[in-house]
Amino acid sequence: MKLVKNQKVTKMYILTVYGKESEGAYSVEDDNGEQVLYLFEEEDDACRYAMLLEEMDYPDMHVIEVEPDMMIGVCETHGHDYIVITKNDIVIPPNTEHDFI
Repeated sequence: MKLVKNQKVTKMYILTVYGKESEGAYSVEDDNGEQVLYLFEEEDDACRYAMLLEEMDYPDMHVIEVEPDMMIGVCETHGHDYIVITKNDIVIPPNTEHDFI
């Protein structure tokens, strides 16, 4: 998914496991089994999603501000799927088993 032309977003937010930020960002598995990175336009939405994850016994999550063009460029360069979560989107964590070692 790409940003709509004429829509200038100056910052976005991703989630990581608190204390393991250098190990990668939180992503979800799509219907094809591929990992998809969520890029939140609104910090509040990222924080709410992180709280939902924590309520599902995920480890503490860390919301990190990122530069949109850089983050999208990294995803596209390395072939990673991503989706931009706008303030008009509602996302709920998938109800899947997880294993955090």
